[in-house]
Amino acid sequence: MSTHSLFQLCRLGYVALLMLLTGWFIQQGLSGVYSMAFSLLWIVPLLLPIKGILTGKPYTYAWASFILCLYLLHGLTLVWVTEDALYFAIIESLLISALLIGFPFYARKRGRELGLGLKKKSQQD
Repeated sequence: MSTHSLFQLCRLGYVALLMLLTGWFIQQGLSGVYSMAFSLLWIVPLLLPIKGILTGKPYTYAWASFILCLYLLHGLTLVWVTEDALYFAIIESLLISALLIGFPFYARKRGRELGLGLKKKSQQD
């Protein structure tokens, strides 16, 4: 798979996740399940890496996976405890799992294309 197509898939998946979770948490806030402030606090971490993800910066793709882990815990917890939102929780968990595979893979491939990476320690006598 080329880096460009992987970038497009990861970016599309992230935007889909952002829209899915924004809709979910706003709906929860409007229905009174959560307060609106609490609902908005759930959306803020997803907005932190948005610029780097949309522009394709490999470093952002590498560290954004840590943020996704929080939402994976949310999705898996919902799968375990709810019956009403089971389909939502399954979709959320599967989408995040795909992103957790795609993000580091893209970061590695694109970083190698750009010549980024950890520098090897030189041997000095």
